Amino acid sequence: MLEKLFQLQAHNTTVRTELLAGLTTFLTMAYILFVNPSLLSEAGMDRGAVFVATCLAAAIGSAIMGLVANYPIALAPGMGLNAFFTYTVVLTMGYTWQVALGAVFLSGAIFFALSIFKIREWIINSIPLPLRSGIAAGIGLFLAIIALKNAGIVVDHPATLVTLGDLSSGGALLACLGFFVIAGLYYRQVTGAVMIGILLVTVLSIVLGLSKLDGVVSMPPSLMPTLMQLDIAGALDIGLISVIFAFLFVDLFDTSGTLVGVAQKADLLDKDGKMPRVGRALLADSTATMAGAALGTSTTTSYIESAAGISAGGRTGLTALTVAALFLLSLFFAPLAGAVPAFATAPALLFVAVLMTSSLARIDWDDLSVAAPVVVAALAMPLTFSIANGIAFGFIAWTAIKLLAGQWRQLNPALWILSALFVVKLAYFSA
Repeated sequence: MLEKLFQLQAHNTTVRTELLAGLTTFLTMAYILFVNPSLLSEAGMDRGAVFVATCLAAAIGSAIMGLVANYPIALAPGMGLNAFFTYTVVLTMGYTWQVALGAVFLSGAIFFALSIFKIREWIINSIPLPLRSGIAAGIGLFLAIIALKNAGIVVDHPATLVTLGDLSSGGALLACLGFFVIAGLYYRQVTGAVMIGILLVTVLSIVLGLSKLDGVVSMPPSLMPTLMQLDIAGALDIGLISVIFAFLFVDLFDTSGTLVGVAQKADLLDKDGKMPRVGRALLADSTATMAGAALGTSTTTSYIESAAGISAGGRTGLTALTVAALFLLSLFFAPLAGAVPAFATAPALLFVAVLMTSSLARIDWDDLSVAAPVVVAALAMPLTFSIANGIAFGFIAWTAIKLLAGQWRQLNPALWILSALFVVKLAYFSA
């Protein structure tokens, strides 16, 4: 049955290899089980319900990817967009988390339609690669400032906006230790480095009396506080157009980049360098986003951590299906997730920020018509506390600078249209 479903022999792999690859991928991305409930609970959502929604969304997305697309790519709620969901849409713009879930659902529905009608390629090809790299780096910087804030390393100041916090506090010291451990273990290619860092800080915080553990294993918490609580009608408010756009585009860029990168590493591209069954993979991603919103979590997307499983030999959907099964098993470890303090997940956020900011290395810094808008996009996200604003400033700056530099021929219709819409949005519908 497994051979018929996943074509193991054709991909030169075995059941044992696929299972081990799935375990490897799961261990590298399981930190989301601690980080996602921590972030979304700050938006007023029930932490236990978000934990269950995270497990189920990851399991559903990974299972669809494995069974329908037959790719060794796992899915889970994405980093960056969960922070955008909480800190920008809910805490800054003032929308309820129910409306924010509605916006996530609508972005998933649009992504689904784009995949069905094959418009995705036109959109991706219309956005310059350096601008996409700048957006990725901006999300990284956005995560970094949230991580430093949650750790108490950076605090607000009435004169300078931000300043150094109390580094003698237990939380700040443990967060620093966690980040050093994660970075060191990751460099040494230790599987599950991020999760080890989170668990180490959590254990130390319990020993030092900074947090409390009420058990490790239990029956899953109730999903009812978030199940089908999304407000789609409220998300249709015109002020949320840029938010839906941000959810959509970041998911689109993230998924496309992950799929191509992982497929190349696994040698799954055809002779023309294209990815077979890419439509099915995109449908899996968009379906998982809609399902996740209905369950009660932010955008679900393909994880670049899937490359760890590929390095372990994963080549088929059985790897993704294994990840799905492990996420379902995780449902019974809710007490452990509930004991993880914010300063224990902060090192994970900061480490992911490092990985995302590295995309700036691909920028041609000698070409100011490229470098300037990229820096604008990257800096606008943390400084305005909004991914949507960063995308808007990036598009506007790219178009304006290219035009004034006499390089207007490099501008395509999509850039003109999107830049004009962002100008209108910032002028009339700013939060």
